[in-house]
Amino acid sequence: MSFESLQLKLQALSAARLAGMRRGIEKESLRTQADGQLAATPHPAALGAALTHPHITTDFSESQVELVTGANTTVGQTLDELATLHQLSYRAIGDERLWVASMPGRLPPDAQIPIGQYGRSNVGQAKTVYRHGLSHRYGRRMQTISGIHYNWSLPGLSNDEYFGLIRNFRRHSFLLLWLFGASPATSTDFGAGLQHGLDAMGTDTLYLPYATSLRMGRLGYQSDAQASLRVSYNHLAGYGASLQDALTQPYPAYEALGVKGADGRYQQLSTSLLQIENEFYGTIRPKRTIQSGERPLHALRQRGVEYVEVRCMDLDPFEPAGIGAQTSHFLDAFLLHCLLSDSPQDTPEEVAALARNQHRTAARGREPGLLLERGEQTLTLTDWAAELLTQMGPIADLLDQRLAGDGRPHQAALAAARQMLANPALTPSARVLAAIQARPDASFVGWVRERSDAVRTHFLAQPLPATAAERWAAMARESLAEQARIEAAETQNFDDFLKDYLSPSQLG
Repeated sequence: MSFESLQLKLQALSAARLAGMRRGIEKESLRTQADGQLAATPHPAALGAALTHPHITTDFSESQVELVTGANTTVGQTLDELATLHQLSYRAIGDERLWVASMPGRLPPDAQIPIGQYGRSNVGQAKTVYRHGLSHRYGRRMQTISGIHYNWSLPGLSNDEYFGLIRNFRRHSFLLLWLFGASPATSTDFGAGLQHGLDAMGTDTLYLPYATSLRMGRLGYQSDAQASLRVSYNHLAGYGASLQDALTQPYPAYEALGVKGADGRYQQLSTSLLQIENEFYGTIRPKRTIQSGERPLHALRQRGVEYVEVRCMDLDPFEPAGIGAQTSHFLDAFLLHCLLSDSPQDTPEEVAALARNQHRTAARGREPGLLLERGEQTLTLTDWAAELLTQMGPIADLLDQRLAGDGRPHQAALAAARQMLANPALTPSARVLAAIQARPDASFVGWVRERSDAVRTHFLAQPLPATAAERWAAMARESLAEQARIEAAETQNFDDFLKDYLSPSQLG
């Protein structure tokens, strides 16, 4: 795209429309004991019901807290809300910690990793059965990997504009892995029994010297089965058709497993490639808020894309809440760049090349001279990154002019990215490895445990006003009461509920 074309598109964005930009954060964290062992305790009742609380729930594991902010019009509001959710969580979990790294620490044998429990209602049982399906399909260790989801929207966008953004995001998300990836290492517990290809360091550390994000690489949220999916992001209709096939067509390996075991208990929701829409892994997804009992794909097809969910962000162990304001400002500018830049239709060949770029960046991103594929050519990751940062300059300028008052937070975020590009030792992934290597025991678990202790102290030292504490306590009590109401009102047996919910007719 020419500079003039970008400027014209930028100037067409009114201040009011930019002010309507919204972002929300979903942040996953494992609960651990002081020594880094995974906590085996239930989700704390003081945090409410994981099934019905609007802001505090669990992800795969009963030991995996998920904090969900609302959609806010400023970065400050979003991060303030996330900080409050941390304060509440630390006050509820007692002597436990929230593990500040994306990759887990000390894990028990796979079968002893607790799966999330959501009560006796049909919808609660379905959530637990879905997680059992994940455990059979991918193993429980993979599901303990935690991250940040960044939800973003701009008023007035069409489905085609959102899908254009998504295509460009997939082309350029290597830059986010390089700049913000913070999982170059993991524990030996995580790698036990796996053909992981990682190097050993110290007594409990596995790593790759130039890795940015093991979480987004071949050991992370990846699926050989899903690699067979040929999902196009050229328009909503094609995307929906691809997903519907994956949700309705049996997959041989999962057919062999069966829906129920010999004991009659559910092992998974279905034998299709995807049990439900959330099982589809990717760096970004189009999303629409669903109504009670509605399937996500039906909501998308009926009412269109409402926002995008960015899924490739690691927890930053150097930021108390796992993400800081500078990263959020960069993401806002980056997503606008993806939206405003020309976005040609994708092809199966390009989709395959983008997957290779992602794996190279995740495993070897800081390797000097690393080449990525762009069309028929190859170029160095750093040259491509420099091009993108230059193109983002006018966007950061405009955001600072129209949204930031006297400050220049978007330009500051861009300047920090340029500094990292010039000096990769400043990236979070390099800083994590340097911190581990500086320890006499070179222990990943030891270093993350110390960081987790420091973050716990940080949030417990912050005062929580009595009025806020009571408001959130009331929300927790109401969520428990709401779960009880749902369970008391249940009339349909679970088999029939599941048959109705998974019916292809529910997909729109």
